[in-house]
Amino acid sequence: MTKLRLATFNVENLFARWRFKDGIDPATANSRGWIVDQTQFEELGMDDKAITGAAVRELGADLLCLQEVENVDTLKHFRAQALGGRTQYPYVAGVDGNDPRLIDVAVLSKWPITRIRSYQHLMDPVSPTAPLFSRDCLEVDIEVEVGQGRKTPVTLFVNHFKSMLGGRAETREKRERQAAKVMDIVTDRFGHASPGDRPFVVLGDLNDYLDPGGGGDSGIEQVVNWDQVENVVARLPEDDQWTHYWDDGDEYRQLDYLLPSTSLAQAAPHALPEIFRKGVPLRAVKYTGPRFPGVGQDKPKASDHCPVVFELEVQ
Repeated sequence: MTKLRLATFNVENLFARWRFKDGIDPATANSRGWIVDQTQFEELGMDDKAITGAAVRELGADLLCLQEVENVDTLKHFRAQALGGRTQYPYVAGVDGNDPRLIDVAVLSKWPITRIRSYQHLMDPVSPTAPLFSRDCLEVDIEVEVGQGRKTPVTLFVNHFKSMLGGRAETREKRERQAAKVMDIVTDRFGHASPGDRPFVVLGDLNDYLDPGGGGDSGIEQVVNWDQVENVVARLPEDDQWTHYWDDGDEYRQLDYLLPSTSLAQAAPHALPEIFRKGVPLRAVKYTGPRFPGVGQDKPKASDHCPVVFELEVQ
């Protein structure tokens, strides 16, 4: 048996040099964003990314699944500058996805990555000229040694669903279709009878939350409540489950999820997830614990999301 610290973290604009200015539509800006006297990008400083690096180092994760990464080269640069290079995370996985802002999902791993599959090519059945996944559903196999020379794969399905920008209700159906397709992908890989018997984790920024008592307003309810996985954050007290703060609505919500298969969850029945909030901005006043040096009212900060960690026991 091997213990495996698994984390998901939306690192908010882990770009190499720039991000789109507020109010700029990335879909139309790409073709003219580099006009010298009309630049539509702003340069990124290192303060935010230094705090992001501090957060990642403190997580101590064996597997780190990330959202909002510009590309693999940028991630490798971040690894070199903030994480001590290849020593801590020798293995990297990432594929350029669908988002016009150039934000992708990616994985850093201490264990060998043996298989990568992208689903960015899938088209949305409601709008056949548009991709189904806003970024991607990245399927990654990690080879874990479990003792006496034996190895077993643990499969990650890393996601970053459609945002609620434009309204939660207005964007809900897109997330519903994305959630349903993730479940299809898992069952196609592991069988329809009981895929939860296999070692996998669906995780990432699902960009929605569950409503108390249900109600049908959530676009992710079907996958979070799927009987083949467990939302391990629900093991925490309800008031401590938030991973994101939205100041416009003064809302503290869980948007970031770790959904291990039922077999992995049941192998660690008493383990509690950890939500690291030391990098959140000061405006998130509900958190009163210590913060990293330099965190500001809005920025610098590690991210607008909190990383979530869970310790798996891989048999």
